[in-house]
Amino acid sequence: MGKSVVKRIGVLTGGGDAPGLNAVIRAVVKTAIREYGMNVVGFENGFGGLIKNQARELTEFDVIGILPRGGTILGTTNRDNPFHYPVIKGDKKIFADVSDRVFENISIHGIEALVVIGGDGSLAIGKELNDQGLKVVGVPKTIDNDLSATDQTFGFDTALATATEAIDKLHTTAESHHRVMVLELMGRYAGWIALAAGLAGGADVILIPEIPYNIDVVVEKINARSQERKKFSIVVVAEGAKPLGGEMVVSKHVEDSFDPVRLGGVGNVVAQAIESATDKETRVTVLGHLQRGGSPTAYDRILATRYGTGAVNLAAEGKFGRMVCLKGQNIESVPLEQAVGELHTVPVNGELIKVARQLGICLGD
Repeated sequence: MGKSVVKRIGVLTGGGDAPGLNAVIRAVVKTAIREYGMNVVGFENGFGGLIKNQARELTEFDVIGILPRGGTILGTTNRDNPFHYPVIKGDKKIFADVSDRVFENISIHGIEALVVIGGDGSLAIGKELNDQGLKVVGVPKTIDNDLSATDQTFGFDTALATATEAIDKLHTTAESHHRVMVLELMGRYAGWIALAAGLAGGADVILIPEIPYNIDVVVEKINARSQERKKFSIVVVAEGAKPLGGEMVVSKHVEDSFDPVRLGGVGNVVAQAIESATDKETRVTVLGHLQRGGSPTAYDRILATRYGTGAVNLAAEGKFGRMVCLKGQNIESVPLEQAVGELHTVPVNGELIKVARQLGICLGD
C-alpha cells in the first residue's frame, strides 16, 4: 500500500453534469481505498453539500456498477457558490460569503483534502477555497472542452458522439423533404462541439463563436447547393455563435449561478433568416441536454478514470492547489490558477478550421 500525507479526503461534482463523472468518482474511491487506505466522503449536490453539510461515506460498494452510468451519484448544481450565496436578510434576498460553513463542515468530517470535479466555475471556487487554506485538487470536467490547461476534458467525446448521431439522423429527413435543417449545439463560448460534430456529420455550414457569421454568406452557400442539385442543407450552430457586429443570443440570466448567462435561441434566429432569404423550408433542432446525458464513451470512461486516479495520487503526494490534466498521452498537473486562467477556444487558424474550409464547409465568413 502506498504512502499518503492525508488519510481522509472529500469529493464533490460541481457545475453541469457530464458523462464520465461517475467514472471519476469510482476511480477516486477505489484508488484512495485500495492504494492508500484512505477514507472518502462524498458531498452531495456540488458546493451546496459543503455548505449544508450533506455528506456520506463512500466505500467500494457504493461505486459498484457506476462506470458506464451517465450523470453523477453525488448530484450536482451550477449554483451554490459559497462566496456568493443567496441568503434572506429581513425581507430581501442578498448574496453573502458563507465559506465559513464550508470550513466548519470540512472540520466536522475530519477531511484533510478535497477533490473538486468541475469546469471553470467550480474550479475557480476550488482555487479560492485552496487560497483560504483548504487543500484542493481539481479534475477538469466539461462537455464544452473549453479549459485551456488540458488537451481534453472528459465528457466532450460523449457529447460529440451524441451530436454527430443527431446530424446523421437529420441528414435523412432533410434529404427526404428537401429542407434546411439547423441544429443548435451547446458549447457556451467555445465552438468545439459544433465544429467537431459538423465535421464528423458532414454539415454544410458550421457557425461557431470564434468566427462571427454573415448571414448573407450562409444564404449564398445554401443557394449554391441548390444550383448544384443538392436540395437540402445541414447547418450546425453553436449556442454562442453571433453575427458579425452583433451579440450572442441570451435566453435568460440566473443570478445565483457560477455563470449567470444562459445562452440559447441562436438556432431559431439563423433558421428564420435562412427561410426568409431563400424561401426554403427550414427546421430547427435544439439538442440541449441530450448532449449531457447517456453512458460515456469508452474514451471518456478511460480518461475520467485516469483523472480520478491522478487526483488521488496528487493528494497522497501533498500536491495541492493543482488540477490533473491531459498533455499529449500523459496525465500531468497544473496549478489551479492556470487551470481557470483562460478559456480554450477554437483557434481560427488551426487545422480543424483549415480542414473545414478545404472541404467546402461554410463557416459564415
